[in-house]
Amino acid sequence: MDLQMPDDEFDALVQEAIEAIPQAALEMMDNVIFFVEDEYEPLPGEPENAEILGIYEGVALTERDHDWAAGAMPDRITIFKNPTLRACLTREDVVREIGITVMHEVAHHFGIDDARLHELGWG
Repeated sequence: MDLQMPDDEFDALVQEAIEAIPQAALEMMDNVIFFVEDEYEPLPGEPENAEILGIYEGVALTERDHDWAAGAMPDRITIFKNPTLRACLTREDVVREIGITVMHEVAHHFGIDDARLHELGWG
């Protein structure tokens, strides 16, 4: 049986992970909104059983040019509740996994790719 957690408790853990982002990084972040959703909806061509814990959607800071801001929608970082709970056995695991996932997706906002994140132990 999957670990269960009320939405408000999960949301609070995500908020705590966001608040744990170092202040210097928060000050450099630009035009980013965080969301929590229940499930990841695979894109066409992706496996239907993909267990994605979080996703960054936007234009990394390293890829923005002088024309970027004209009409740009905010970047999105989404944390997926149910895949996170399925990947964890305890509440402590959930806290740790949310923290890792938030930092992983924030790193993508800064232009750090998955390969480098794996090298750094965040993948």
